[in-house]
Amino acid sequence: MAAPDNLGASEGKPAFFYGTLMHPRILRQVIVNDGSHLQFCPAVLLGYTRHKVKDRSYPGIIPSAESTRLFNKGLGPDEDVVRGTLVVGLTESDLEALDDFEDTGDETEEYARITVSVRPLAPLLSLSNHTEEEDALILLHAAPLPPREELLPGIQVDTYVYCNTNDLEPDSWSFPDFVRNHAKLWFDYVAEKA
Repeated sequence: MAAPDNLGASEGKPAFFYGTLMHPRILRQVIVNDGSHLQFCPAVLLGYTRHKVKDRSYPGIIPSAESTRLFNKGLGPDEDVVRGTLVVGLTESDLEALDDFEDTGDETEEYARITVSVRPLAPLLSLSNHTEEEDALILLHAAPLPPREELLPGIQVDTYVYCNTNDLEPDSWSFPDFVRNHAKLWFDYVAEKA
């Protein structure tokens, strides 16, 4: 697979989203604009795990080694990676809205924004063309991963890691389950908060 040739063409900051913000409608509502300046593609983060947060419909990620220690269980090859969405072109205003949404920057922060290296899985496309149809959205992130040695080189991006590890469940969070059973509940919630 060839590297996305348009990765450097976008102004703004890149970020990796692995939960609720993988849904384009929720992302647009959080940043309070149509996202027409953004590009996206499926991507994967190696060396992290995505867990359910207790009594919530959203996930948290932590380094795989921390997950193994917390839950006292080994991880399979598919559990040592987090699938998500690489978004390129975020403005400072977008990032401020995202930080507010993710509850960063105070002593009780739920997430911390850090820099990680993600591997793109497809060429970048305009967020304006991103589907909101459930099955297509799920399929976009369901293709089998290529062997690790065939993945594209990593790209430095921001993402949000979960801080309150005692609130994580051992179970993995499921994007298909979120899209089918919970995403619609977030549409109004996010719109009210925005």
